[in-house]
Amino acid sequence: MSLFPMYSIPQGSAAGELPLYTDVAMDYTAGTPRWESGNPVIVSGLEAVKSWAWRAAATARYQYKCFSWDYGCELESLVGQPYQADTKRSEAARYVRDALLVSPYITDCQVEDVAFEGDTLHLNVTFTTVYGKEGFYV
Repeated sequence: MSLFPMYSIPQGSAAGELPLYTDVAMDYTAGTPRWESGNPVIVSGLEAVKSWAWRAAATARYQYKCFSWDYGCELESLVGQPYQADTKRSEAARYVRDALLVSPYITDCQVEDVAFEGDTLHLNVTFTTVYGKEGFYV
């Protein structure tokens, strides 16, 4: 039984082949799922993996019981640490890479332009998936 019974879990057609990934579309500016006529907008392929990756990077790891310990990002653990700025930037990039590379659909991840603006962390994430290359700016 699924938590979301209206969506079936796709099955791969051959051994070792990943099924087409589908997910809820995100409004990245508002940080919310997109809805149309009272239903979530479903996307597949590259846009679906981007949606998952964006949420994984924005979700605190180990904080929510509804997610496995493999899901989410440890960026919050940097708050209040007495690390040098270079160390914080390096750790932030590593945390995001670790969070995204959990997905079998993501084969590579690059985090660039890591910068703190006051208390806010900004970074540019580019990742390669089985569908192509994509990225987002946080």
